[in-house]
Amino acid sequence: MTHLHPLYSDIPRPERFTYPFCYEPHPLCQLAAKEVQAYIASHAEIKEDADNGKMFGVLITQCPSNPLAPYYFLSAYSGLLAGRNDWDYFVPPVYDAQQPDGYFKTKEREISMLIKSPLPSEGDRGRLLSQDLQLWLFHQYQMLNARGERKDLVAIWQDYYDRPKLRQKYPLPPGGTGDCCAPKLLQYAYQQGLQPVCMAEFWWGAPTKEELRQHLNYYPACRGKCKPILTWMLQGLEVDPDPELQGFKHVEIPVVYEDDNMLVVDKPSGILSVPGRIDDYSVETVMHERYPDSSVAHRLDMGTSGLLLVAKNGEAYRSLQQQFIRHEVKKKYVALLERPGHGAGTISLPLRPDPMNRPRQVVDMEHGKRAVTRYEFVNDRLVALWPETGRTHQLRMHCAHPDGLCNPIVGDELYGTSGQRLCLHAAEIWFTHPVTHEEMHLNSPIPF
Repeated sequence: MTHLHPLYSDIPRPERFTYPFCYEPHPLCQLAAKEVQAYIASHAEIKEDADNGKMFGVLITQCPSNPLAPYYFLSAYSGLLAGRNDWDYFVPPVYDAQQPDGYFKTKEREISMLIKSPLPSEGDRGRLLSQDLQLWLFHQYQMLNARGERKDLVAIWQDYYDRPKLRQKYPLPPGGTGDCCAPKLLQYAYQQGLQPVCMAEFWWGAPTKEELRQHLNYYPACRGKCKPILTWMLQGLEVDPDPELQGFKHVEIPVVYEDDNMLVVDKPSGILSVPGRIDDYSVETVMHERYPDSSVAHRLDMGTSGLLLVAKNGEAYRSLQQQFIRHEVKKKYVALLERPGHGAGTISLPLRPDPMNRPRQVVDMEHGKRAVTRYEFVNDRLVALWPETGRTHQLRMHCAHPDGLCNPIVGDELYGTSGQRLCLHAAEIWFTHPVTHEEMHLNSPIPF
């Protein structure tokens, strides 16, 4: 099999298979990825296309009949590579819809002619036929799992989104589902009777305006397209637990100001501001234990540290909320960036969530919500940030995006390079005391 590559190493295999949506790449995967990266670099046509930005994946396998044999690895890319999906080095697609004379391409050309027809009735018929063709294509993706069971994409989607409201919201897979790295790799391994050991995906090329990813960094599988598929395909494998379900470390939360009506805490990096989907440990729950009527007045990302306002009673909470609504609260953040920079200015890039890859955000000039950040470099890598709006991941996106600073924050696993912590800190805050109406200005020392 030309798609199967030996990997000679005495590194012990992991106890369980990779949980693909949150992981640290195993050393075996890192070895295999280096070989794939060398292959890309040595093949001009592949490299030229990959340099525009492409996700690649590796899957370490063993032969069940000979567990002492050397490891082997498979490699894949998401979508097409240089307009093709038939490269010998990489595993084939789950279903090849690109054959020029195949059923899909033949029908696609016929439908395209109908849609372009000047007759409205022909155009409407073409659009209906296009929907039918897409549904037909989803049925061709017959996905295996480790038990040898098989389901097509439509059945996988309907089983995953089995509640009526979710079924209505997600009736069918989005286009391109099944063509990402992870499903390709697992499908081929199951077809060839290989035992999956561990898996990882990395980005090759420059970040794009749509994909804020860094060259050679490892990333989790996308959730929008791959979460339902991989939930099915991993059945029968012993998989690492989801780290997000393991809870958060309980840490001390320093208080920098307190009176009868409110307090200001210095939130450490790595703790939620309010209870999460799984774990309810957060700044708010800790404060509730001390002050049962308390509420966090705003939020910081889990990885962001710094000043956070907490109201002890309803009156103080409502007053602080109104100040945030009227944009009367001013905040200064400090971030350590990956590369040197200089200057000062304003970044205005509207943001919206990426529905295929939450919690990631994307810049959308047409449909995004207004997001504005003032910045000034303190030194070559330390930048002060004053957000004029409060969008999710606003500062992280405005630092990393090519139309922003094009310089990710250190430790940003979503838009830069993962590290010990996200080096973003809410260092100063200005607000009016909710009861005494005194003008307040508090500081927190930079922890990095």
